Amino acid sequence: MKLALRVVAFLLLVVVAAGLIFYRYPLWVADQHTRFHLWRQGVKSGYVEAGGYRLHYFEAGPAGGGGTPLVLVHGLGARGEDWGAMIPALAAQGFHVYAPDLLGYGRSPKPDVSYSISLQEQTVAQFMQAVHVPRADVGGWSMGGWIVMKLALDHPEMVDRLIVYDSAGVYFPATFEPDLFTPHDVAGVRKLISMLTPNPRNVPDFAAEAMVRKLQRNAWVVNRSTASMVAGRDLLDFRLHNISQPMLVVWGSKDELIPLASGETIHRSVPQSVLDIIEGCGHLAPAECAKPVLEGTVEFLRSQPPMRGGERTFPAGY
Repeated sequence: MKLALRVVAFLLLVVVAAGLIFYRYPLWVADQHTRFHLWRQGVKSGYVEAGGYRLHYFEAGPAGGGGTPLVLVHGLGARGEDWGAMIPALAAQGFHVYAPDLLGYGRSPKPDVSYSISLQEQTVAQFMQAVHVPRADVGGWSMGGWIVMKLALDHPEMVDRLIVYDSAGVYFPATFEPDLFTPHDVAGVRKLISMLTPNPRNVPDFAAEAMVRKLQRNAWVVNRSTASMVAGRDLLDFRLHNISQPMLVVWGSKDELIPLASGETIHRSVPQSVLDIIEGCGHLAPAECAKPVLEGTVEFLRSQPPMRGGERTFPAGY
């Protein structure tokens, strides 16, 4: 009887301790869950020396190696984990996927540098060389789309097929201030979330406060990135017509951060591009609408000869 009571008391203590940890560090707990999920699906987490920095990245591919190389580049304030819904699914389709944390983001170093689009483009090129992938299909999300389009223009020999998801890189009249991405309070977090998704979840105050702390820790990096983008030096409006690779443009129809009109501009500027519109989805299409995004991506990457031109519409939840 005493032993049973001790076991019950121990279990209650574990439950209380776990609850306290989750309450104080909800984002850390969520990160561990995501990383465990990726590990269970065969996604490897590692580091590589690239351009003088030790970059973190995820890698997944067919058993025994091989597979078509595919490099995925995340966006502003993000990291490789944000591709969590796509990496294992693409690997299962026969692609050898690499998803680096850009310089200043995720588990990569945060040196005192500009964090411009040009610098991050160089980081991606150096990463590809470091993992012995001189040429690959390349995809980018949001700021990452801007980076990979610039890579395709500056180093066409490195990019086979090009995919951008709700991408930055062309001028549009923004409806938000740059400090949207570095909120100082719970209200700011909720405003950011509402811009990213048309169906925002109710985030408890303790989780929103944890997000404020995390976003503020990396605010100086994000601020340098946004300052560089706002300066307009790397805008691609007058260069897009020079993209020669087969290209897929994927957009959430309800993206309020970077509106669909920007995707249509990119599509018109690259005659051979295909535009996939994900109905009812916002800026987080590769995460929140992974099924249609994945289907369109795989069909595009496998097409022989490569798909050229046209527009397709996918319902978000089919």
